[in-house]
Amino acid sequence: MGVTDPAGPVMDRDEVDRALARLGQEHEAIETSLLALQDHAGRRLLEGAELTGVTKERWQATEARITLLWGYFDAYAAALRSAREIRARRRWSSREDLVELTELLRGESVTTPGAGNGVLSESYSLSALVDRMNELYATSLDLVVACDAVWSALPARIDLLAAELQRTRKLAHSVGVRPGEHPAGDDLERITRTLTRLREDVVSDPLAFWVPTEGSSAPGGGRPDTTVYDREARALEDVRREIDAVLTVRQDAEARLIRLRDVLSRADRTLAEARTARGEVLAKIAATEVPAVSGPPTVLQEQLATAAEYRRQAQWHRLSPLLESLEQKAEDELLRARESLTAVTAPLAVRAELRGRLDAYKAKVARHGLAEDPFLVERYDAARRMLWSAPCDLRVAEQAVLRYQQLAAELLGGAGAPQDRKGDQS
Repeated sequence: MGVTDPAGPVMDRDEVDRALARLGQEHEAIETSLLALQDHAGRRLLEGAELTGVTKERWQATEARITLLWGYFDAYAAALRSAREIRARRRWSSREDLVELTELLRGESVTTPGAGNGVLSESYSLSALVDRMNELYATSLDLVVACDAVWSALPARIDLLAAELQRTRKLAHSVGVRPGEHPAGDDLERITRTLTRLREDVVSDPLAFWVPTEGSSAPGGGRPDTTVYDREARALEDVRREIDAVLTVRQDAEARLIRLRDVLSRADRTLAEARTARGEVLAKIAATEVPAVSGPPTVLQEQLATAAEYRRQAQWHRLSPLLESLEQKAEDELLRARESLTAVTAPLAVRAELRGRLDAYKAKVARHGLAEDPFLVERYDAARRMLWSAPCDLRVAEQAVLRYQQLAAELLGGAGAPQDRKGDQS
């Protein structure tokens, strides 16, 4: 080990044999990796694709790296072959052979073409050349794996979504959902354009849809970016739900129209009843403000006729929103009619309540044997004439009933007078 050369201490025969064995294994591993890269499906696709954008730029640089990598490998193989030939000259290598082998195996004995930047050639030791090849291989494989992952994931999913889109378009057309006539039809056109453009972009520039994983050292560490695809898939699902709603309208449109006619008919009858009741109230009740009763809104009947016409013409996409609007308006109209009837008949309800209260007190005093009391009979007759005559002044009649209650309470001993004033009918 005392003999030295520029590569360091001269290796002995055992060191040479061990180095040759290790370098031979590295040669086989590198060759296997390079052949696998050469046969990689992603690399073959990259070679045949019309690339654009960042992928085109990076693939051009990667192709140059792969070419350089094969040049490095050939130089490495040649140096290893030369070392093996020198070692094979003699069973026991001479000192001159060992010096030469040390220079080959440890020194910067491998000259390769320059990697660019004006450098014509470079010199490496075998171990440094292995590190350089590993670096170039990892970088090249990372790009190939990333492109292959995007191509494996996105185009097939886009094609499946596009097939679903075509089925949805046919279904939409069958129910009248068309571009320019219904928002869902416009959405389908937009989704179609977006998916077509997305597929073209993914095929030509897959790296634009790749999200690297921070800190990952594995080749192709990352995931395909499916943001645009996911957004359009959700949009298509929304359209499909809208079309399902239109289909539902087509299936039960007639039943819904019948229900609408029934609700509006009930509202009309209730308003007619309210108008009749108002005339009765004005004839029978005096000094009372009776609200006016409006007629049925003709606009709802017109819209109902329009809905029926949409159904006859199978314009389901127009019928759907109109039915939903009409159903709510019809219910509101029926509620308004009922409230109008309640407001109009309120004076009659008050008169009925006063009549009931008067008769209840008459029955109460009768149970206590006071039915023939002349004062009670007089006040009862006065209140009854007011309540059973037309027109009835409710304010005056209520005072007459209260006077009858008060007298009855006094004759009964005053017990429960506050309750009597509220119409105790016990």
